[in-house]
Amino acid sequence: MFQKDHSFINSFIIVVLWIVSGILYPFFYPRDNEFVQFHQSFSMSIICLFAPLLVFLVLLYQYKVVLKDKPELKENRTIDNFLKKYNLVNDSKSYSLRTDVRRKVFHLLPGLVIIILRIFAIDVWDGLWNADEVYGITGYEFGMFLILTIGYAGVILFAGIDFVRLSYIFENSNIYHLLPDCLSNMLIKTLKKNENYEFTKNVVLVLSLVPLLFLPFGIFTAVALITSIGDGVASIMGVSFGRRHFPKTSSKTIIGYISGFFASFGVSLFALWLFEPYIIPLKMIVMALSGALVFLIIDLLSLKIDDNILNPIFCGLVMTFLFIIL
Repeated sequence: MFQKDHSFINSFIIVVLWIVSGILYPFFYPRDNEFVQFHQSFSMSIICLFAPLLVFLVLLYQYKVVLKDKPELKENRTIDNFLKKYNLVNDSKSYSLRTDVRRKVFHLLPGLVIIILRIFAIDVWDGLWNADEVYGITGYEFGMFLILTIGYAGVILFAGIDFVRLSYIFENSNIYHLLPDCLSNMLIKTLKKNENYEFTKNVVLVLSLVPLLFLPFGIFTAVALITSIGDGVASIMGVSFGRRHFPKTSSKTIIGYISGFFASFGVSLFALWLFEPYIIPLKMIVMALSGALVFLIIDLLSLKIDDNILNPIFCGLVMTFLFIIL
């Protein structure tokens, strides 16, 4: 079951993204002074100590308290029972649509959180409160501190869930029974069937977005919104109203492709207008169209590599290229 539904290439790329994200971390701060170093150290403490400690404490609580003297609960928490419940909940079109909506809202969170943190750090923390004069770092640096701390810590937490969830693969090290019921129920409502054998998509999306933090923030935001909103609109419209499939053997529909393209163009244009207002309108439109077109091509190709990897990287590269040459 695992070998059939699992994509090795996706797992390999995700491992590479983990390594790249770790290597890039120190280079996100443009300055190196005592104030920046303090915030870096504080951030790394949260990421490397407190986030893993939280995962450990949750698992310890499950083992020592929840499952203590309850062998029937331990026996009930298996991947087979999870899949039975998953199929029962997601066995109709209405539930498929509901799952898709929940899933896309769930995937929207990383990009949305990053945008909110950036706006807060520069426009409120620095611009309105003038807190940069107190803490010795700029609004940009504080925004990067917030984004990196919450983003990397979030990846660690979700990776902990994946570690437990996918441990059933190794019979001698199976700790699937330590997965809390609340998280299991959340996964049932947000995962597609094939994603039961993969890393959680939010982890994949955040890791794919990390290298793009070096780009102009308008492009980064456009790419994040294309990956979440563009893909979400395409999927939801396709499930809800799609009748003609392309290719005919595919589950994807023509209306899904069209909806995703226009949604990607719209969110890209909005992001560039909001964060890069100095760009002339024609250049802005061309960049937004290029991002939407790359999204459409990736959607049409239906490659085995996860869209949450392909869309951020290639949309970001093409839009940055046009940003430089135009």
